[in-house]
Amino acid sequence: MARHPFGPRVGRRTRNRTYTILLAVLVIGVVIAFYYGPFGKNEADPIDTPPQDDMNVYPTAANESEIPKEPVVTQEPKVTQEPEVNKMTASVPPVEAEKKPELPKIAPEPAPGPTVEPNPEASSLIAEAAALLSESPNKIVEARDKLNQALRMPMSPQQRSSVKDQLSVLSDQWLFSRNVLTDDPLCESYQVRSGDLLTTIGDKYKVPFEILMTINRINRPESLQAGLPIKIVKGPFHAKVYRSTFTMDVYLQNTFVKSFRVGLGKPGMETPTGLWRVKTDGKLEKPIWTNPVDGKTYHPEDPDYPLGSRWIALEGLSGEAKNRTGFAIHGTKEPEQIGSAGSQGCIRMHNGDAILVYNMMFPGLSQVEVVD
Repeated sequence: MARHPFGPRVGRRTRNRTYTILLAVLVIGVVIAFYYGPFGKNEADPIDTPPQDDMNVYPTAANESEIPKEPVVTQEPKVTQEPEVNKMTASVPPVEAEKKPELPKIAPEPAPGPTVEPNPEASSLIAEAAALLSESPNKIVEARDKLNQALRMPMSPQQRSSVKDQLSVLSDQWLFSRNVLTDDPLCESYQVRSGDLLTTIGDKYKVPFEILMTINRINRPESLQAGLPIKIVKGPFHAKVYRSTFTMDVYLQNTFVKSFRVGLGKPGMETPTGLWRVKTDGKLEKPIWTNPVDGKTYHPEDPDYPLGSRWIALEGLSGEAKNRTGFAIHGTKEPEQIGSAGSQGCIRMHNGDAILVYNMMFPGLSQVEVVD
């Protein structure tokens, strides 16, 4: 018996083809929608790359390497030129950033000594002296004596330096001027008599005639005129040398006059401490000198003559100086060594200062004390 073509199997095959066709159409539609929809774009396509403005403003280190470098350089040149050190120091406080380095010191600072407070009694005398000077210029002698009294007291270094400065200024008025101040026991007016010589007048008052010429503005000793008054000072002058500060203080009797800077003996040839006296025949102008170290003799006309303009020979009386000779106060051709230890033991001075001290020191009477 033959099978009927439109039986059950034929119907099932027809339905299966229909489902297959529908499924294929559906798949094709999904593929087309996916391709042309928002999910089908190729991220590698440069046309669809997001604009630069939509990128992360603070990229990570990895992202920074992907950013083209040339546009960054052209757009922000200051960033590439700014030194790294500026970025690092931007948070440093301005006060610290503006600090200047300390300048090197010319010489090592001395070890700090014990603190010395200002002496109230000395302060009182200093104030009294200032009041006298402001009251009247005729009170110079009284003010000088007040300050000199204060100088003999223990006091702070600042006080002592101030007092010496004030006394030095006053000495130009009571000592080195031609004026004789009232009630000054150290100076007086002298009426020149016929036959007087400056040397004999100086000997009488224990001062060199040169200081009388300096004070009275006398150019030549022979120009002294009988019947005219001159100012005389009552000596002798003395000096005190401080090795620690390279200074020399000069006194008229016990009254401070002036301070000078000096040079002293170098290590191994230190200027001996103790009391010295100006030798009787020890004051000379540019003497011939033989160096005791190498035996070389120097004459004043030699270009390397080392003694300057004056020589004041000393003889030792006590302390380390006792019985010592060969030492002197003199000028120098090396002014740069004043204030240092560079001599063979002598006391060096600037030539102008050496002349002034020479004019004040009286042979056989003026003493020089050297202390530390």
